[in-house]
This record gives sequence, C-alpha cells and structure tokens, in this order.
Amino acid sequence: MKFVIKTTFISFVLSLFSLTILSQTQNENKLISIIGTGDIMLGSNYPSENDLPVNDGKDLLKNVKDILRNADVTFGNLEGCVLDKGGDVKSCKSGCYFFRMPNRYVNYLTDAGFDVVNIANNHNGDFGAPGRENTVKVLKEAGLNYAGLKDICETSIFEIDGVKYGFCGFAPNTGTVRITDIPYAKKLVADLKSQCDIVIVSFHGGAEGKSHNRVPKQTEMFYGENRGNVHEFAHSVIDAGADVVFGHGPHVVRAAELYKDRFIIYSMGNFCTSGSFSISGISGYAPIVKVFTDKEGRFVKGQIYSFLQLDKTGPVADENHLAAKEIKRLTELDFPNTGLTISNEGVIERKK
Repeated sequence: MKFVIKTTFISFVLSLFSLTILSQTQNENKLISIIGTGDIMLGSNYPSENDLPVNDGKDLLKNVKDILRNADVTFGNLEGCVLDKGGDVKSCKSGCYFFRMPNRYVNYLTDAGFDVVNIANNHNGDFGAPGRENTVKVLKEAGLNYAGLKDICETSIFEIDGVKYGFCGFAPNTGTVRITDIPYAKKLVADLKSQCDIVIVSFHGGAEGKSHNRVPKQTEMFYGENRGNVHEFAHSVIDAGADVVFGHGPHVVRAAELYKDRFIIYSMGNFCTSGSFSISGISGYAPIVKVFTDKEGRFVKGQIYSFLQLDKTGPVADENHLAAKEIKRLTELDFPNTGLTISNEGVIERKK
C-alpha cells in the first residue's frame, strides 16, 4: 500500500512538473518578436547604373537573411526613393546625396524577410513626386507594408498570424508626417491603437554624425533644420499607445530605453548602405535589434545582433559585438536609471 501511495505521489509531482514546463513553453510561444534595423540604401542608379553595387546588389543581405526572417515582424528604414529612371531631381547647392534605387531592388527586401519599411526620411523626396509615387506603387505591388508620407500613406495596418499591427513613420522633412508635430503624432498612434494589437512607431530624427551619438533630451538643430526632440517624441507616442519605438537618422547608434514597459531605441545607425555613405568607425556599426513583447506590447526581452559594414558588399557578422557594446555604453550614460540591462553580447533584459 505504501509503495502504491509513493508511486502515485511521484507520478503526481512529475505531472505537475511537466505541466509547468509546458506552460512556460506556451508562454514563450505567445511572445511577439519584432526586429528593427537602421538605414537601408541598397544602391543608387543616379547619375549612372554604373554606380550600382557588385552583382547588382543581390548579395548585400545574404549574411543577415537567417536573422531577419526569424521574427513575427521585421522592420527597416528605406533611405531614398524607388525609381528606375527619371523623376524631378531635388535642387541642391552643394554636398547633396541623391538616392534612387531600381524597382527590382525591392525584391531583395522581401526575400530577406522585411515586412514593413519607413519611407519618412530626408531622401524620400530626392526625385520629387514621381519618386514618391513610384516608391509607394512598387512597395505595394511587392506586398511590403509602408508608411510615413503626409496625406499619402501616414499609417499602415497589417495582420500576421492573427495579430494585427499598426505602423507609422515620422521625420522632420517636407512631405513626411512630421516628428515635430507631436499632437498629430499622438492622434495617429491613438487611432492605430484603437484598431490594433501592437503599434510600432518609427522616427527619422536627431542630428547626424559621430559627434551626435547621445540623446540630448531637447530639440536638435542640424544644418539649420529642426530635427525634433526625439526623447519627448518617443515618450509622447508611447503615452498615446505605441508599443515599440525604432529610431534612426543620426547614422550612428544611440541609447535604448524602457519607458512605461515599452522599448525605445533612439538610433540603429546605418544598416545596409551601399554607395557613397561613410561607413568608417562607428558609422559602420549595423545592428539588428530584436524585441520580444507580450500580447499587450509590454517588453519582455531582446537581443542586439552586431554586424559591421566593412565595405560596400553588405553587413557582416561581428564577433567582437561592437554595436551591442556601444548601445550598452550609451544606454548607461544617457539612461542610467532605465529598466534595462544590456550585456556585451547584446542580450537585453529587464532589471531585476
């Protein structure tokens, strides 16, 4: 009798243990994974097709596909317009860049796993209205979600695996949904939240270059232009219902922050920028930031995958984890009391 009782008790304990493991696994499976990358400019055919990358750019994303495809949603900032030829070239006095990616290059993004792109930035208007219109047309035909142009495509709503996502993009530039109009940004986000499970916000803002890798928590002016107060903006859109905020624009990485249980990264730098971009030193850090949230959008954990742009052939894995270490350093400087810890290997956790 005692043997039977002991055996029954042991079986009961083992059953409870199995149920606990199963419950933990199910909870893990319920997490939503969202990837963000920085600036993408796969190659410009202006002023000549001869300026396009080796093998017509087909190999630029080969080293990152496995990671980019392994998320519920993968986001990137598309820096420039998509247009085979023509367009109204913007006027420029000196030192300007003109980015006109061929239509076929959008297929490289979908093949690599991108689901949604921001087109609110300072290069979407390089070729005027024809460039903007064709960009929207080609992205739509390719099945890529997009947003960021004022009165044209301010927001996007899409569904993946039964989860409804809302997306909006902002920048300080003409023709974009303005990062400087915070009340309007909050209105757009609140409207998306009323319709969606998870809201992702992208902004192209802040001053540019290696000397602007800190988050100043005030309005940033650059070349006489108001580039927004990215700190106030990020907090405001989370107040309105945003769940993840991905920043880009400075061409270098910036700090991460946890605000009201929501994840913010203030810049992800240059990700895949072929052509005349400067990618020396910290300008070549090309992180992939993967965020896990619960179904309500609350941050659970994350991972920074460190890549480098060493030449014009796309990002390559960095075993020294330089991008992760830099984001960790900047986060500890700019937000020492935030609820995040970042390891040298890029593991992002909530502070215990």
